[in-house]
Amino acid sequence: MKLKRAASLLVAGTMFVASGAVAAFGQTQKQKEDAPKPMQKAPPRAEGEGPYSRLTLRNVTLIDGTGAPPVGPVDIVIEKNRIVGIQPAAAGSKTPAKVRPGDREMNLDGMYVLPGFINAHTHIGPVTSIPAEYVYKLWMGHGITTIREVWCQNGVDWVLQERERSAKNEITAPRIKAYCHFSSDQKGPILDATEARKQIDMLADRGVDGIKFTGLPPDQFQAALDEAKKRGLRSAAHLSQQYVARANALDTARWGLTSLEHWYGLPESLFDDRTVQDFPLDYNYANEDQRFGYAGRLWLQGARPGSAKWNSVRDELIKLNFTLDPTFTIYEANRDLMRTRRAEWHEDYTMPDLWKFFAPSRTNHGAYWYHWTTEDEVAWRHNYQRWMEFINDYKNHGGRVTTGEDAGFIYSLYGFGYIRELELLREAGFHPLEVFRAATLNGAELLGVADQLGTIEPGKLADLVVVQENPLANIGSLYGTGTIKLTDANEVVRAGGVRYTIKDGIVYDAQKLLADVRRMVAESKKKENFKITQPGTSGQPGAESK
Repeated sequence: MKLKRAASLLVAGTMFVASGAVAAFGQTQKQKEDAPKPMQKAPPRAEGEGPYSRLTLRNVTLIDGTGAPPVGPVDIVIEKNRIVGIQPAAAGSKTPAKVRPGDREMNLDGMYVLPGFINAHTHIGPVTSIPAEYVYKLWMGHGITTIREVWCQNGVDWVLQERERSAKNEITAPRIKAYCHFSSDQKGPILDATEARKQIDMLADRGVDGIKFTGLPPDQFQAALDEAKKRGLRSAAHLSQQYVARANALDTARWGLTSLEHWYGLPESLFDDRTVQDFPLDYNYANEDQRFGYAGRLWLQGARPGSAKWNSVRDELIKLNFTLDPTFTIYEANRDLMRTRRAEWHEDYTMPDLWKFFAPSRTNHGAYWYHWTTEDEVAWRHNYQRWMEFINDYKNHGGRVTTGEDAGFIYSLYGFGYIRELELLREAGFHPLEVFRAATLNGAELLGVADQLGTIEPGKLADLVVVQENPLANIGSLYGTGTIKLTDANEVVRAGGVRYTIKDGIVYDAQKLLADVRRMVAESKKKENFKITQPGTSGQPGAESK
């Protein structure tokens, strides 16, 4: 195990603070003044057709999100924004029938339809110099119709206003569930449990959908979770390593936490021969090279799979109806930095400012590539093996697992990161039908909206994804860049991608949304005279201007 450099990281100008102290106890006035301005809000919607008096999707193969096998061809009938019927395709129905004024029929012969995808870990950021339209269209272009925003870095009002505009379909954007951070709009340090409750009440009164935590002293954390439950708010947590020694994942689940992001706190719940991680004695959490390097050596310090400790933690979390949102995708660069950094979509879809943010840096959160080595990557590969084993075991015993991407950091791009998360669940051992259930029904259950979303059934909202390739046979065909195929004529072509994203009965051409993103990126590059280069190749950190 290598010794890490002692250089420290001060995360300035981002929504994250490495020590967690400011996130928990409020920002200073200077930090508030230096904070980035909110993103440019999405413009009024100019895309999408409908909703229609009646929309019929004809001759499709249905993957309904419940885990049931595909069935088809069927016709799906939608009236305005509701699914009203699913029926076997009529014989000889490939020829469009006459439709009434205000109706539409789409002959989708050979295509597949799934419920709209739910992205349970998103940030509308962190680089606020890029427009929200860019982020939303990347999500919608990949079939994501609902997001759980788990920070609200642009401000509570900003997010709630975008949530309402999306709900009214005034903008081209997924549905937004706002899980704002506990410290959002905090008026001063939280010193006791009573003040923690008041902070929850303030956010509840503002109208947030849930609370995001990174950690608090145990008495405050218990009080905050209890108050959130009383106010009908769900909760999410990325348990900071600055707090997890006092409250691990199992502790917080017992206190009422409803979901866990990533895995911090899970291995600590599995410790049976120690109480803290085996940190090197020169460790500094503010040094993100150390922070993430040693995080990749944590899972193997917990109890082994199948042991009494492993099974008891797993079973109690399931009994508590606890949801795990692993976000495998956001840490994949740790096990193969070159693969993630050289992903083919960066050239056409990654904004210049986002690429600069990804580059090795001691000031940007998640840019901890000070000297990432083979030893780090190997450790993280072993870390993934044990992590994936727990997630798959959790699912197999009845636990709820959802899908999120946490993109905007660590070379992970919005939408593309989400599809990669689906692939990684497959790697973890999920059957493709289980993968898509995690992406749809499980996400709806997590958010408390399974009566409206998550499956394709009469009575539910018409949030759907239409794809041309069989996603069960190749999840990678969902990428906006498509998948490589060789024709019988020995011609290399691109196939796949989402064809249509339907939200609230409004039909969006997903390929046009992605074309808009490519245009935005091209215009930004031209304006800045920017060319993507790899870190260290031009004497500048990840970018070259000519």
